[in-house]
Amino acid sequence: MDALRGYGALGLGSRLKRVSEYMMRETQLVYNAYNIDFDPYLFPVFKTISHYNGITNTELVEQLKFTQPAITQFVNKLNKKGYIKQRNDKTDKRKKIILLTKKGENLLINIKPIWNAIEKTVDETVNHKSDSLIDQINLLEDSFKTIDFNTMILNNIEASIAGQITINDYKTEYKQAFYDLNIEWLKTFFYVEPFDEDVLSKPEMYIINKGGFIFFALKNEHVVGTVALMPTEEQGVLELTKMAVLPHQRGQKIGQQLLQHCIDFAKVKELKALMLYSNTKLENAIYLYRKYGFKELELEKNRPYKRSNIKMRLELKA
Repeated sequence: MDALRGYGALGLGSRLKRVSEYMMRETQLVYNAYNIDFDPYLFPVFKTISHYNGITNTELVEQLKFTQPAITQFVNKLNKKGYIKQRNDKTDKRKKIILLTKKGENLLINIKPIWNAIEKTVDETVNHKSDSLIDQINLLEDSFKTIDFNTMILNNIEASIAGQITINDYKTEYKQAFYDLNIEWLKTFFYVEPFDEDVLSKPEMYIINKGGFIFFALKNEHVVGTVALMPTEEQGVLELTKMAVLPHQRGQKIGQQLLQHCIDFAKVKELKALMLYSNTKLENAIYLYRKYGFKELELEKNRPYKRSNIKMRLELKA
């Protein structure tokens, strides 16, 4: 029994608060799923700041109709996370102008697809004809009992991303992107080894001309990710390697789409297996490989990469 629902209009404020808190919790789960460090309660202030090339606390109060202490608290939290910066106004030194930092701008790029999915999900869940707000809330909460709000959002995100990303074969015009993506990834997580430099700067010599393949993930005709399949000494087995995604595009399952493409491609080619070298500090990547069926093998002493501490293999034929 839902006592609060039984109170009708008398419990309206409490009902709205309950729905709001539930949706905030569920939205946080979505951000967490995409490794985005953001608090749903910061959304109104962060989004409003992003609309302006500088805005003051007072202007945020006027725009959002929040109290001054509340705005100050939100601004302080965004500042602590490094998403905003404050500078003195050129004409009035007492005023602090608030702007997004580079980190905040990158967050905005990454978080917009999630916001779009949230908006689409809300539209779908409140698309009921009724003249009563109480009835609308009843229908909204009933929909949440059928499927969690975070699951609805995640489904819409995946459908949206799948529609945006296309995966293309290697072209000479993508050669620099292949190098840049992987060098950035290596410098971020490890270091560039001599073998890396050779392969990345000469992909045709080391991969394509030896019977390997390179694929590129494109969004709006721009390369956002890449992966390669390199020949190995074992016939019918290719090495999955050189997977990298643009920093501001990470967390959108582009790597997962590239991995699935490689597996599908290998099955079409009737390959025996795919193998890879990785490092266990890349927990998300290792989890993904295991999810797709890769099994750990004994790591040989003369492995090609010093940074590798795990070798895995996916059998494609029984």
